[in-house]
Amino acid sequence: MALFADQPGDEGLPGHQRRLAVIALMTSTTMTVFDGAMINIALPQIARSLDVSSAAAVWVANGYLLSTAMTLAVFAALAARTGFRALFAAGLALFTLASLGCALSTSLPVLVAMRVLQGIGGAATLSIAPAILRTIFPGRLLGRILGINALLIAANTAIAPAVGGALLSALSWPWLFAVNLPFGLFALLLTLRVIPGERAQPRGPFDFAGAVWSALALGAVILAANALSGHVAQGAKALLMPAAYGAVALIAALAFARRQRRAPDPLLPPALFASPRFTLAALTSFSSFISQGMTFIALPFLFQHVYGYSVFTSALLFISWPVGIVLVAPHAGRLADRYPPARLATLGLALFAVGLMLLALLPDEPQRWDISLRGLVCGIGFGCFQSPNNREMLGSVARELSGPAGGVLAIMRTFGQCTGAAILGVMLTLQTEHGEESAIRLGLWIATATTILAVMFSASRLRLRAR
Repeated sequence: MALFADQPGDEGLPGHQRRLAVIALMTSTTMTVFDGAMINIALPQIARSLDVSSAAAVWVANGYLLSTAMTLAVFAALAARTGFRALFAAGLALFTLASLGCALSTSLPVLVAMRVLQGIGGAATLSIAPAILRTIFPGRLLGRILGINALLIAANTAIAPAVGGALLSALSWPWLFAVNLPFGLFALLLTLRVIPGERAQPRGPFDFAGAVWSALALGAVILAANALSGHVAQGAKALLMPAAYGAVALIAALAFARRQRRAPDPLLPPALFASPRFTLAALTSFSSFISQGMTFIALPFLFQHVYGYSVFTSALLFISWPVGIVLVAPHAGRLADRYPPARLATLGLALFAVGLMLLALLPDEPQRWDISLRGLVCGIGFGCFQSPNNREMLGSVARELSGPAGGVLAIMRTFGQCTGAAILGVMLTLQTEHGEESAIRLGLWIATATTILAVMFSASRLRLRAR
């Protein structure tokens, strides 16, 4: 396979070690994606089993998301000091052990605590996985492996709900976590064997103040989004809590930015954003994932509440989106190694915007093939955008900044999706006199507009190259 064939002058690992390292990374990615995608379908069963309300059971999902978001930037910075192998192995071990703790939990507080630990372990692996890929692969293959990584995530996203449903129909919810154990141990052994362990020489003490401010800012954003979507329709008094979280997020973000300018070894080096290509790629990623987050929440409501399809049929209608990503992401990544990634990303985003527009224009009683075809257009567009844009982000900074750059990539994805979900949650909570369908369709139009904004960010990179 060309990915593991060596050529003179190649940087990174030799081909046979590269293969083992990719297996370790892909196994870890599969675990984290499956875990996140399967757990939502199990929340009703968890609530009944632990005798708690549905609202309380939601914290099984929220606890994971919150801890992941709060620690992404911290782990991206720690990677340079500890080395990729030590940090990735520690995160993988924590995620695996916490999975065992989840499977053995007999109360909601214990389960949520284990999910928080899972999120911390997941953040340690997710924040540096792209940087590890850049370290072990030569630059000529970076786009191709990032495309395969996008394909893996899309395929897992597509089949995880079905696998989770099958497991729940035959076994109880603890098995959703227990299945991580053999895969986690296997990936851990490979990690200790082949992932590079070199560490950089720090320029100063670890930026603990920056770590605290970043965790406060990122965590408060998630809490503000959740509180806003849940309380926006309850009057001005109920908005005090999301407003308070928002104020904490703003103050912490300003303090973090000030700290980064003064710290000897900042958590997110300002040198990252000295590259206009990196900054614009990050903004493009954030805008596009807002659109994706909105649409992923809107479509299930559209299929089930407006069109009246069952949960199973809705899942089948949704599969065309990740199928589109699977069809084009590897090819887009390979092309990004030969042609300007910004051009491919811009074309993909334009197609993504067309697909979202087609979904917003769905008729009152569409055929199933029509729904699937429009979702396929979205998936093809997003698949054409994602791996070239990720390559642009990682390839526009020096190799020693790969860790922080990978952290920014993960942060843009996580907070884009959260922002999109929060926006649609607010709209569904308000539900004007025209009802839920009107809110969903408006959400799809806003997602389209946000994608057009992403196209504008992406296209501006083409002018940078032309100068």
